[in-house]
Amino acid sequence: MIKELMETYQERKSEIKKRLEEFKTVLDRPDEKVFSELAFCILTPQSKATTSWNAIQSLERNNLLIKGDAETIRPFIQTVRFSDKKSRYLVGARKLFLEDGKLNVRGKLAEIKDDPVAFREWLLENVKGIGMKESSHFIRNVGLSKNHLAILDVHILKNLKELGVIGEIPNSLTKKKYLEIEEKMKNFAEKIGIELDELDLLLWSKETGIIFK
Repeated sequence: MIKELMETYQERKSEIKKRLEEFKTVLDRPDEKVFSELAFCILTPQSKATTSWNAIQSLERNNLLIKGDAETIRPFIQTVRFSDKKSRYLVGARKLFLEDGKLNVRGKLAEIKDDPVAFREWLLENVKGIGMKESSHFIRNVGLSKNHLAILDVHILKNLKELGVIGEIPNSLTKKKYLEIEEKMKNFAEKIGIELDELDLLLWSKETGIIFK
């Protein structure tokens, strides 16, 4: 299993590294684009990543991600689960980063962005609708995880079990359990010589067939 994984890594290594470099450019973009990454992560729980991103792009095209209220947003995200709640989460998250009527995501995050663990804790405490996985996902997608955070979605957990990194997939992924599995994944990544962020994209692409976000 590990030999097969390493072979797949060699095949996809350059594409994975290129994608991670692209993530590092997100914070150089306008605040609206940075916010769209957070909004994407808010939509992803129990929904496909590609479906969630398509919904975000639809909101952007219709100028609703930044301007819309929950009622006008909802019809555009009905392809994701719990669209009613998530439309409210999007509006709440946007309010968190508004200053004088304008988004200031990068400014708001400036003091914590260099510490991935503190960054995740801040998101957990302040952004309603995201948990450990989603906050880790956002931090990775703006290029700031520094190989410290794991994105433990169903695809990753399935592969970690198959690789023998974990014994069973927990029915409930509490914060304590999340941190335990995250540490095991870090140790496994170090053991096989693949950076944690790369391992995440590798396992995700192995399951889905694409290197996405």
